[in-house]
Amino acid sequence: MKTDHYIAICVGMMVNAVLFGIGAITVLSIPSLEPYWKYLLPAVVVASFALTPFIARQIAPRLRLRNRRDALRT
Repeated sequence: MKTDHYIAICVGMMVNAVLFGIGAITVLSIPSLEPYWKYLLPAVVVASFALTPFIARQIAPRLRLRNRRDALRT
């Protein structure tokens, strides 16, 4: 596997936690959604798992040192 894949896996765990947290807090903080919590929370879990790889693949290449050489020179 490429280094970008390893970085994407590590970043993906953090991205998944953030997406789940945002979704869970949003669902649980709206009182009118209380009757639907048992359906919406699993949907948040599935959505966070589905979106994680796409976001992690966008972030991973930017974390490589070779992409920051210009920033380090200044």
